[in-house]
Formats: sequence, structure tokens, C-alpha cells
Amino acid sequence: MNRTDREPGEDGETSRADPDDVTLIGHRGCAGQYPENTVAAIERASPHVDAVEIDVRRCASGELVVFHDEELDRLTEGAGRVADAEWDELRELTVLDSGEAIPRLDEALRAVPDGTAVNVEIKERGLASDALDAADEADAEVLFSSFLPDALAALRDRDASADRALLVADGGPEALVAAATDLGCVAVHPPIDLATEPGFVDAAHEAGLAVNAWTAADREDAEELLAAGVDGVIADRWDLC
Repeated sequence: MNRTDREPGEDGETSRADPDDVTLIGHRGCAGQYPENTVAAIERASPHVDAVEIDVRRCASGELVVFHDEELDRLTEGAGRVADAEWDELRELTVLDSGEAIPRLDEALRAVPDGTAVNVEIKERGLASDALDAADEADAEVLFSSFLPDALAALRDRDASADRALLVADGGPEALVAAATDLGCVAVHPPIDLATEPGFVDAAHEAGLAVNAWTAADREDAEELLAAGVDGVIADRWDLC
């Protein structure tokens, strides 16, 4: 996912992004339309997006599973932490009464068709080696992202060529851009309110970082991000722009 170079506007800031040049990333496989983080969501969203975003954490028996929450109860009939559940238990649960199972990371990556990239969000520490192995085995185009700088550092130390993005929630543009740069990231992933602050996108672009912003829920969100000049829109739906 490389940033498309754009000419600055008359005011010196990044001009409005052309939608055709912006990467559309289906958040959790377009969670606003499909059962999130499932193989079905990946398969159904992929024809409509440039990339799908999925979340990964480790279960009690060691497998990497695609699941956003730390706890099971919001999305399944199960209870307790994912980290305390064995894979044999998790594989029997379904997501949001959809009949779709919780997949392992390797299963999810194999479901991604050629030509569609994957943004794998690392939800906890200690996943770097296994996540990289799964991506290599699937021969997938993966961008790893995380709120955890040490998780990104572990990815870098294991494979410096793996594309990485720093997820951020708040802070000043200079400090966040510096943190992403120090980690050798190719992108920074801010929330909408931060991505649309004056100067944020320009600061990231000046450092050679792409800006993929989360999470657009409707067309108004998408339009606001396009106006800010972002490189990617992480969206709950594929029909926003």
C-alpha cells in the first residue's frame, strides 16, 4: 500500500484526494455489512475493496485466531477471554448468530483472493513470528498494524521487510509521525478526528508515511477523509464512496 503522490493545494496543504487514488479498506471485512472477522466477510467484501482489515489474537491452545474483542460475549454465545479458550471450543462458536465460525489466521488469509491486500491488526504482544509465518505461507500482501509499538518492533526485528503501520488514538502530529518513523512504519492509522486535524496528513506525508484513517461508518465520514487528503479509508461498508 504505497501512498499516491499528490500536488499540494494553493494553501500549501494536501489537496482533496481523488477517490480513485484512495485505498478502501474493509474494516473487519466490512463489519457494517457482514459478520465481522469471518471468512464469509472476507470473501464477500473482497470484490468491492482494495484491502480487508482483520484482527488477530492468540487463544489458550496457541493458535492465532481472527477476533477483535478480548472477551467472547459481544460477538458469540461464549463467555470469558479468547486467551483462556481452547481452539476446539472457539471453533464451535459462531459470530453474531450468522452461522459463521471464528477462523484461524491462516484460514482467513487463505480466503483473501489474489489482488486484495490484507491489513492484519495485531491485538496483543507475542504474535510476531507466528503472524509472519502465516502471511508467508498464504503468500498474502499484508500490512501489519498495531497500537502496540513493541509488537511492531518485534515484527521489524523478525522481518524488516514486513510492512507495518502504527495505530494511534490521540496525540500531536509531530510526536505520532516521529513514533511511526522510528519504528520503520510505512503508514500511520489515526481516527477520523485526528486525521482531519489541520496539518496531520501533511506531517505524515512529509515523513513518507501513508495515512489510513479509521473508521468511516457513512458517506459523510468518507467525504470528510477525502477532503483531508488521506491515502486510505478504513470503512465499515464498501458502498461509501
